[in-house]
Amino acid sequence: MISSLCLTVLLASLLVVAAPSKPPSQLAKRCTGTITKLGDVNYAVQCTTVNINAFTASSQLNLALLDGTTVNLNGDIHFGNASWAGPLFQISGNSITFNGNGHSFDGGGPFYWDGLGSNNGVQKPRPMMKIKISGTFKNAKVINSPAQVFSVSNPGPLVISDVIVDDSQGDQPNSKSYGKPAGHNTDGFDVSTTNLTIQNCVVHNQDDCLAINQGSNIVFTGNTCSGGHGISLGSIGSRVSVSNVVISGNTITNSDQALRIKTNAAASGSTVSGISYSGNTGTGLKRFGVLIDQSYPKVLGTPGTGVKLSGVNFVGHANTLTVDSTATPVAINCGRNACIGSWSWTSLKTSGGKANYFVNTAQVTGYTVY
Repeated sequence: MISSLCLTVLLASLLVVAAPSKPPSQLAKRCTGTITKLGDVNYAVQCTTVNINAFTASSQLNLALLDGTTVNLNGDIHFGNASWAGPLFQISGNSITFNGNGHSFDGGGPFYWDGLGSNNGVQKPRPMMKIKISGTFKNAKVINSPAQVFSVSNPGPLVISDVIVDDSQGDQPNSKSYGKPAGHNTDGFDVSTTNLTIQNCVVHNQDDCLAINQGSNIVFTGNTCSGGHGISLGSIGSRVSVSNVVISGNTITNSDQALRIKTNAAASGSTVSGISYSGNTGTGLKRFGVLIDQSYPKVLGTPGTGVKLSGVNFVGHANTLTVDSTATPVAINCGRNACIGSWSWTSLKTSGGKANYFVNTAQVTGYTVY
């Protein structure tokens, strides 16, 4: 016969065994991690709320986040000065919400700037910001990037919005740049990805505002670009594809050109298709309004034939581009049989400048110089 005491002990032990334990990922959701120095990062990223306070990072700030994490930037981040490969900031994870709350990442650009960018000179950490998340990244400011600013390779749908890139200080020469602007190769957004929207951002730099190197389903809308090379597809190299890109409602000012597609002269086995421009405005354009050039890295050199370019259309709301008196409103420089199909340019209006330039163009319809 089992005593009542023994029975009670037995039942209690069974309840302990049967009670399921919560996995670490569920326990992690209960906590908030706070980062005030680099040494806090490893603990903080075990939580699904991460708050970052102001501090100076002596090396890379790397956030490898749990799925569904919310990150709040609650102060400005400054990076120490050191010549190394970079990036200075990296964030990865799925379904992430990053809210910059108007705070900034300062890359310390003047320490590195020598007018040479990533081409030569002192080693510069680049990109400054490497974004490898799905979800949202919003309301942050990036100032004085050593070279390229954002590199985006999201694992799922991502919306980047209300971001300011301010490299305007790099417009001025310094003691190392021999009279040239000290900032160089300060691309705003370098993109090789799918399912990305960049909207309502402001970029002042000395290179491409946007550079799409490969990918699909990319939207760039409602942004302001100034001081650099405008909005670009490319440069397009070998064996890559770019498709289904929408460039709409952007304002480009005081730039070399507004809208550009550049493909490498030596590239092969690549395609660019389904590119739509709508409602873009460009003023103070120094060299071109629209430049489509298959001779990169030269400008209007001998074009290659290894990138097939089709479906480049100006549609919907008018794209209005005003170029300087010595600039070319539209230049198309294609390899033989490389720019193909019929392109509708009914919504492109240009003014100013000299005669347009066309070599081996596709069938362009609806475009008139005003």
